[in-house]
Amino acid sequence: MKRIAIVGGGISGLSAAYALQKYRAEVQYVLFESSARFGGVIRTEQLDGCTVEAGPDSFLTEKPWATQLCQELGLGDELIGSNDHDRKTYILLKGSLVQLPDGLMFMAPTKFLPAFLSPLFSWRTKFAMIREWFHRPVSGGDSTVAQFVERHYGREMVERVADPLLAGVYGGSADDLSVRSVLPRFAEMEAQQGSLGRAMLSSRRQRSSNHPAPLFTSLKNGMQQMIDALLATIPQFVRRPNTSVSAVRPDSGKWMVASGQRTEEFDAVVVATPAHVAAEMLAASCTDLAAELSAIEYSSSVTAVLGFDRETRAGLPPGFGFLVPRTEKRRLLAATFVHNKFSRRAPEDRPLIRCFLGGSRDGGVVQCSEDELQQIVRQELQEILGITSAPRFARIYKWKRAMAQYNIGHNERMRRIRALISNNPGLALAGNAYGGIGVPDCVRSGSEAAAKVLADLAIRAPAVASGAS
Repeated sequence: MKRIAIVGGGISGLSAAYALQKYRAEVQYVLFESSARFGGVIRTEQLDGCTVEAGPDSFLTEKPWATQLCQELGLGDELIGSNDHDRKTYILLKGSLVQLPDGLMFMAPTKFLPAFLSPLFSWRTKFAMIREWFHRPVSGGDSTVAQFVERHYGREMVERVADPLLAGVYGGSADDLSVRSVLPRFAEMEAQQGSLGRAMLSSRRQRSSNHPAPLFTSLKNGMQQMIDALLATIPQFVRRPNTSVSAVRPDSGKWMVASGQRTEEFDAVVVATPAHVAAEMLAASCTDLAAELSAIEYSSSVTAVLGFDRETRAGLPPGFGFLVPRTEKRRLLAATFVHNKFSRRAPEDRPLIRCFLGGSRDGGVVQCSEDELQQIVRQELQEILGITSAPRFARIYKWKRAMAQYNIGHNERMRRIRALISNNPGLALAGNAYGGIGVPDCVRSGSEAAAKVLADLAIRAPAVASGAS
């Protein structure tokens, strides 16, 4: 019987444990988690009749791994889609909310008329949209997202669309993030077709359907349902909450895992922690790997969730929420109107607003007290949306160094990390630092890490009994 350690009990580590549980006849595993609870940034609370998400509130539907996992866990009937018929996104421009024009796919316009009629763009940018239609294919090295967008549409598109979108999703800056790591699909479009607008329009036509899938998927009672369902498959006796791992090192074909005053021997280890935490564990024994991991930057963020009264809801605009360019010089990065984005998230007569602060440019915001953060959020919501009433409730969640930043050189660093991992049989990494930051990517990361260590141990998939003919 082989023993495997999983270090880290977030969605990546839980996905690895779920994968290993299928091999319980051949494998024993232990799941280490430094905090009292499993699930990492995924956490749902029920407050005042509202479903409040501390971390991600959903996942991209087009990435299948989270949906497949939910279906395997028996949560297929619990999956819900976003209310895309009400999907509108606004950009704060000179203190006012301006709707993103119809047909804008990230920063690529696929419909000229709405873009030309929009006050979001100057005539310089609108003419750039026309020129971009004739853009020739370009291939070469990596560039920042800002450089990429600027050569297609100009700096204004970076500042008003690309940068606030990336700040809201990645907690990062378009001036730092790698286009090949963050937007590989767009980089391929540029290399193959040149014009992003023409490429996106072609892709949109190919995927057109009378019943398109919703952009986002969640669960009826919140994302915590996925965590609870995963934990239900993982025996209590293998879970070790409140147990920090200080070191992971190879020794005579085995892996030694040190936690507290105890050191245990395992045949393999899945390290499913943030890269900088993994680097500390591996620093003494895998110096080259630890150096690569420690070079992956992270941003910190704050999520503030506020529930308001009936009068406030009546005064809010329709749509999913708004993004704030840094040129507006505010602390808010974005806000989501949760009551519009998903059904059953709040009572019909009350609004639920999630606000986001921090990111790579304002990481110090996590040092503010909860009272200070609530004051910042309420002041800016009053100035942007005109909300003057006190919230019925407010929750503040701080996430320190939780979001990996895929800056220039990330793809090359990942190639080096994969090569170093391949030279360490029985070791695998999982998490949002490597191949995607979303929930589906983390599910895939955990599953692939489990598959890697099983292959290293020459353990094959369990046989499936065939049914009678």
